[in-house]
Amino acid sequence: MTSKSELEVGAMTSTDYLMYQKPNLCGGGYGPLMRKYGLAADNVIDARIVDVNCRILDRKSMGEDLFWAIRGGGGASFGVIVSWKVQLVDVPERVTVFTVHRTLEQNATQLVHCWQYVAPGLDKDLIIYIQSGRMSYLTGRVDSSQDRRNISIGASFYSLFLGRVNRLLPLMQESFPELGLDAAAQNIHEGKIKLCAESHSENGIEGIWRFDYELEAEYSSVIFMPYGGRMAEISESAIPFPHRAGNLYKLAHMELWQDHEAHNSERYISWSRRLYSYLTPYVSNSPRASYLNYRDLDIGVNNNEGKTSYAQASIWGLQILDLVLNLSSLLSSELLFGMDGRDSFRL
Repeated sequence: MTSKSELEVGAMTSTDYLMYQKPNLCGGGYGPLMRKYGLAADNVIDARIVDVNCRILDRKSMGEDLFWAIRGGGGASFGVIVSWKVQLVDVPERVTVFTVHRTLEQNATQLVHCWQYVAPGLDKDLIIYIQSGRMSYLTGRVDSSQDRRNISIGASFYSLFLGRVNRLLPLMQESFPELGLDAAAQNIHEGKIKLCAESHSENGIEGIWRFDYELEAEYSSVIFMPYGGRMAEISESAIPFPHRAGNLYKLAHMELWQDHEAHNSERYISWSRRLYSYLTPYVSNSPRASYLNYRDLDIGVNNNEGKTSYAQASIWGLQILDLVLNLSSLLSSELLFGMDGRDSFRL
């Protein structure tokens, strides 16, 4: 056992891209400690919200139903969140991180395939996530080649371990030896810290790589974020974030382009939509789940004008829709100023 004097405390923050912390918490907020302690929103113990009547409410005055809704259900649908109170968690004084880059020639496809079965079941103290794409983008190396034969595709494995390297290495040898982690050969650092329901086949993963060879993929990447651990222990109804036990990992794909390519934006968006369509057989369905904090151009939008029917809205998930409607019956209808037929139902 580690004594209390050897522990420090950390705040549950989020790695969601291009988001400030308050919006992140409204959508859930995932990060490197989620397999140990759950989402940032799982660790919120109080909040202050300004409602439609300009009242400033805390957890006690807003009530437990509204407090439940703003932690993962999108706080902007119910008011303006001005502050959060988050439970601090114990982290060791020293942690270990590593990065391993693997190209297709170094068996990246087989490693990603293996990772799907290993990562969700790892020790709670260990998280390994993947970012795949062109190696020039992943490693920051300049690559101006337009010749597909010279483009290097691969995957980068990033990790945070809440412990020392002498404990990490035996754990990796036992659970994921295929990665070949070696303290002498890999980029492993020890330092201080203060503060998809279905797996892809190898053929399915290779299909993702084919998109990376296309012209529009120069600054694109696919991120594989593992669940399991504490994420699988928390009830799917604890907060409005139902993606718990039964989900192996979250898959996110990003497409970036330069300012001078703005006139070609539709071409890049089309690339992203084609990849999205390709992934359909491998991700959750009925409905196809998504993450509130990742805004999507194509899903979750009801009628821009006029009323939206229950049947139309239900395609985004009956379970969450019913929870929202039940909550709306407890609150003033004018308080739900996001529920006007234009907001999204995102799972």
